[in-house]
Amino acid sequence: SAWILSDIIARAGLPEGVFNLVMGTGREVGEAIVAHPKVSGVTFTGSTPVGRKIGAALFTRGAKMQLEMGGKNPLIVLDDADLDLAVHCALQGSFFSTGQRCTASSRLIVTDGIHDAFVNRLCVAIKDLRIGDARAPETQIGPAASEEQLAIDKRYVSQGVDEGATLAAGGGEVKSKTPGHYFAPVLFTDVSSQSAVARDEIFGPIAAVLRVPDYDAALAMANDCEFGLSAGIVTQDTAKIDHFTQNAEAGMIQVNLPTAGMDFHAPFTGRKGSSYGAPEKGSYCREFFTAAKVVHEGGRHCRKHR
Repeated sequence: SAWILSDIIARAGLPEGVFNLVMGTGREVGEAIVAHPKVSGVTFTGSTPVGRKIGAALFTRGAKMQLEMGGKNPLIVLDDADLDLAVHCALQGSFFSTGQRCTASSRLIVTDGIHDAFVNRLCVAIKDLRIGDARAPETQIGPAASEEQLAIDKRYVSQGVDEGATLAAGGGEVKSKTPGHYFAPVLFTDVSSQSAVARDEIFGPIAAVLRVPDYDAALAMANDCEFGLSAGIVTQDTAKIDHFTQNAEAGMIQVNLPTAGMDFHAPFTGRKGSSYGAPEKGSYCREFFTAAKVVHEGGRHCRKHR
């Protein structure tokens, strides 16, 4: 897709050198870009540890930075939620794009009254997901991005079980006629809020259900995280919706929607360990990629006209 976008820009007539596509690893190409004295600003999307390293390097030479980093996004499901909608939001937010989105719903925080029905319905929906070639129209879950990511997914499944969580759905490697690294989406229940599957950004199709007694406990658990990218709530209670939008510690709030659903024209931003600098997209993005210049000029006789 990056190459296709570059081709479109070139054919549109943009002057050569204004937009460039450089292929390579982050360690090779990325470090060269960050260190180059003629690069006055860098926008980065990736993990929090790498983003902080890039930020430190840019700060030493006074370059601008725009960092969009990790997420461990909560989706709160309250007792009064529409069950079908809640399952839809969890399924889409947690597993589509194989969970490989920084805005994926990796923490499903569910209150007691709806917990069992929600888990049962979600497990059925997970088992019905069609896994395979990402280019096929019928496919819902494609492959992991790499063999390394598949190994990470497997490791977290084993770690989750070792930490006492219940593997309610998925967890095995899936064979496919199409080359790739396929993995059955995972749902954990009986998860400790301090466990690795509840706190680490995995970037795979793995979601943890965290059971809580009420909304207050759900909000506290949602905010008990080093990240603050996207947060969602499924409820019909407008008072709780208003409270959540004001008090959730996240840059983007989704109400009765998957946490991974964004509008392309709206700013993309987070809080805490998820973002630093100006948001991506929207007018903030334009401001980042341009420079402010203030010109003061005297009266009409201050210039000499030829």
